[in-house]
Amino acid sequence: MPEKFIVVGAGPVGSLAALYAAVRGHDVEIYELRPDLRDPTTTPLNFTKSINLALSERGINALQKTGLPDLADAVLGETFPMHGRMIHLEKKGEHLQIPQIYDPRGKNLLALDRAGLNKTLLDHLESMPNVKFFFNHKLLSVDFKKQLAWFDKHNKSEAPEERGTEIEIKFDFMIGADGAHSAVRYHLMKFVPMSYQQEYIDKLWCQFDIPSTSAGDFRLPPNYLHIWPQDESMFIALPNLDKTFTATLFLTRTGFEELDSSGKVVDYFNTNFPSVVPDLITAEDLRKQYKENAHLPLISIKCTPYHYTTTGVIIGDAAHAMVPFYGQGMNAGLEDVYALFQLLDKYPSDRAIALSQYSTERTQDAHTINDLALGNYKEMATDVKSRVYLLRKWVEEKLDLWAPGLGWATQYTRVTFSNMRYSEVQRRAQWQATVFNGVLGFGLAATIGATLWWSRAGGVQKVKRSILLSICWAAQRIAGPPAQARR
Repeated sequence: MPEKFIVVGAGPVGSLAALYAAVRGHDVEIYELRPDLRDPTTTPLNFTKSINLALSERGINALQKTGLPDLADAVLGETFPMHGRMIHLEKKGEHLQIPQIYDPRGKNLLALDRAGLNKTLLDHLESMPNVKFFFNHKLLSVDFKKQLAWFDKHNKSEAPEERGTEIEIKFDFMIGADGAHSAVRYHLMKFVPMSYQQEYIDKLWCQFDIPSTSAGDFRLPPNYLHIWPQDESMFIALPNLDKTFTATLFLTRTGFEELDSSGKVVDYFNTNFPSVVPDLITAEDLRKQYKENAHLPLISIKCTPYHYTTTGVIIGDAAHAMVPFYGQGMNAGLEDVYALFQLLDKYPSDRAIALSQYSTERTQDAHTINDLALGNYKEMATDVKSRVYLLRKWVEEKLDLWAPGLGWATQYTRVTFSNMRYSEVQRRAQWQATVFNGVLGFGLAATIGATLWWSRAGGVQKVKRSILLSICWAAQRIAGPPAQARR
């Protein structure tokens, strides 16, 4: 007999969870606080921004394993490939664009419109006979022991601050996918001794739109994630299918406050992000977008466990909201769905074991990617300019290509282009760092020893020449492909 699965939250992660449940024959009901985003009359009110996402292997794998053969193709058909990062720097008055590929084997990140992904998932759900939607429903309370939930039902015309009609729903299993400020998580805490950690980092973000040219073309090389790295601040731009870019400014709270009070946002961009004004955005449009677009905080949330006995679980941002610097928030959430249903399939007659194992395993991985996402800001805003970082990246990529049997790869490759558990990725990255640093130390000691020996043997010039050749060789490797200069 099919069970009644309730999914709270109709975003990408909740929609995918509903699809997994529906494919397995359960009666699925989806409750969403907002109106249906596919309704054109509600889109301007609730989805004014086209927020870019970066889809990678974990998310693709989760889409492919739904049991719906056309779903992944439908999503992938609306993506735009990004081969790597394009680093924008100013050198001696010249604007340099320096590409850094993501993966030595040519794998790509896929830029993706969030609303487009969500609509595709909802359309597939709507075609399934065992799925029902309940938009404009606010979760009021949950009793996970009695398996009852209470919702406030609103009509679209009603003011959001006014109370609607309260309804009571019986369920067999509830999946909370209602975001970082999850109501399901809040009520789950009443039944579970949950450890909870929330942090707002010292960075805010503001979104900007970069239009296409007058000829309808891209204003930047399209197949890259563009980064203007400035340590304490960063400006990035991701391509869209309509040949525009969606850009984001990341800056400290103090930095935003200073810009707000001085109004010198154009001067700030001219100093820190060369060529953005006026090549990409006019000064007037930059001021307008800066003023009108919200300056929003970035939150990182860790908690555990994620479930209560056999009746409820939280996934996605409800369980592990993270900062966006690794591009893994959505991918980790989609992977949650795949991991959860793998265990539910493994223990079809004992959901308690499946959920317990899910909480144990996924907590470790989610906490790891939360930490990696926090740390990756430094890589994007600072390390991409560092010769040491570029040397290590080059060495790891070459070892990956030339000696695959060693199992050597960059941390970024493993996180983004594999399905290896995040915790295992971190363990291997730490081991590689230890080996790499040890080799560098040994090499330095060997060079010093050789220098002393050759000095005594009268071979100082030979040592100098050898060292110089090594430095030149390393410098050429670090420099990589020639930079594309543009004023």
